Amino acid sequence: MKQKVLKIHPKDNVLVALQDLSKGDMIVYNGIGYTLIDDVPAKHKFTTEPLEKGAPVTMYGVLVGKTTDALQPGSRITTSNLKHAAAPYALSEFRKEIHTKVEDAAVWKNKTFNGFHRSDGSVGTANYWLVVPLVFCENRNVEVLKDALLEELGYAHPPKYRAMTKQLIAAMEAGLDIETISLHEPAQTVAKNPVFKNVDGIKFLSHTGGCGGIRQDAQTLCGLLAGYITHPNVAGATVLSLGCQNAQVAMLQEEIARRSPHFDKPLFVLEQQTVGKETDLIEFAMKRTFEGLIIANKQERKPAPISKLVIGLECGGSDGFSGISANPAVGHTSDLLVSAGGSVILSEFPELCGVEQEISDRCADVRDAERFIDLMRAYAASAVAVGSGFDMNPSPGNIKDGLITDAIKSAGAARKGGNSAVVAVLDYPEQVSKPGLNLLCTPGNDVESTTAEVGAGATVVLFTTGLGTPTGNPIAPVVKIATNTALYNRMPDIIDINAGTIIEGEETIEECGERILDYVIRVASGETMVNAVRLSQDDFIPWKRGISL
Repeated sequence: MKQKVLKIHPKDNVLVALQDLSKGDMIVYNGIGYTLIDDVPAKHKFTTEPLEKGAPVTMYGVLVGKTTDALQPGSRITTSNLKHAAAPYALSEFRKEIHTKVEDAAVWKNKTFNGFHRSDGSVGTANYWLVVPLVFCENRNVEVLKDALLEELGYAHPPKYRAMTKQLIAAMEAGLDIETISLHEPAQTVAKNPVFKNVDGIKFLSHTGGCGGIRQDAQTLCGLLAGYITHPNVAGATVLSLGCQNAQVAMLQEEIARRSPHFDKPLFVLEQQTVGKETDLIEFAMKRTFEGLIIANKQERKPAPISKLVIGLECGGSDGFSGISANPAVGHTSDLLVSAGGSVILSEFPELCGVEQEISDRCADVRDAERFIDLMRAYAASAVAVGSGFDMNPSPGNIKDGLITDAIKSAGAARKGGNSAVVAVLDYPEQVSKPGLNLLCTPGNDVESTTAEVGAGATVVLFTTGLGTPTGNPIAPVVKIATNTALYNRMPDIIDINAGTIIEGEETIEECGERILDYVIRVASGETMVNAVRLSQDDFIPWKRGISL
């Protein structure tokens, strides 16, 4: 019989409802009975002991809030009776000894994927050409190039929704009420075969930065763009510059050299104010891009050990099951890859609130622990300075589905990082250079964080979601993992993997984590296309260093 409730950690004083529970129900857990005072929807929590006003509430073994009213056992916790609270943290000279034991670690070390080998030793999971504007003034020219190149080169997706527009026009002209007609998808249009068989596509990175703002914004943007240009999944790039903007070409070149001192990919930079007419700029850009594609097409997939993989860990549209299904499963995947010599990136610093001490103690080097604490405190202080705070991170959807405080959300989100030692703490937009678990300072915003992780070198992103979100990335496959089976069945066009099997009792966390890594290897080898890639979900939002939770 399916389990009704779960106690995540022995220290917890709440239980998680795994299914809808009704007021008056007698719930027995570990031999102790609890009569529910309230209805408790699935994903929400109820108390297991009498709590005075101001009493601490513990989940995942950490403080996640304090009561605003006295509560009896069996009371559902809500935003009206619980407020955010997190334990204090401080730098400790103590270094937690991490001995992550992974079953069959030797087996995973021998696993390989077929990727694109770059001259710097990195291996990509894809082979893209980039078209990048240095400033928002060039966004239109980027769109002109996109319109000129994609369809003719075989990279455009068939425009299936145009046929639906034609159906609406026909209905209007026939005098029909559009509410009475049923729109239907046309017969599947077959896309053209790509001209360049070994190039996965051309990606266009429009953005709103590069000028205005402060000079640090331009430097940070150039760092992020350099991360994409030097990325293992990228064969080369065409860069469009206006000429007078803050984000100068020399600044971009400096950031490229910082990340790749022996950079040798084809890179073509065109300045509109130097070239002159738009038609000349587009012509030059098309010729240079075509020239680069010819070079990129010479690359072929070859076997590489999975130690060459860099996986970004992300969550968005989280729910009350995230921390007990998909996130810990991804955490096991993370530990498996680290044991095989690979790299993983855990970001979203506002969603590490409440677990700072545990994470800082896991840093292998005390200097990284100090940097992590400094970054967290500075970020938290900057949020408070503008009248906000980490406690405002949970969205209405998060709260509705059981993530009542940021500390609850954070304690579950941190489980994506598994149990490995932290080998490096990076500030945005720095790049991963060490195998193992890396921390990267980013917002909790899904797209800003995913954009940053890929800029730091992630060649695949594992993205858990309980509510459903279509987030993707232009150059790295984003694997969407559902925390619950209902979501997996409801949104099959954007979800790739179901971790709701853990909630259903059909699979253990470890079994699901292994299944995820097997899937990643197929994706990295070009054998499986994730939904975000199939849909061309090319989300790209640079974090303009400011308050974004």
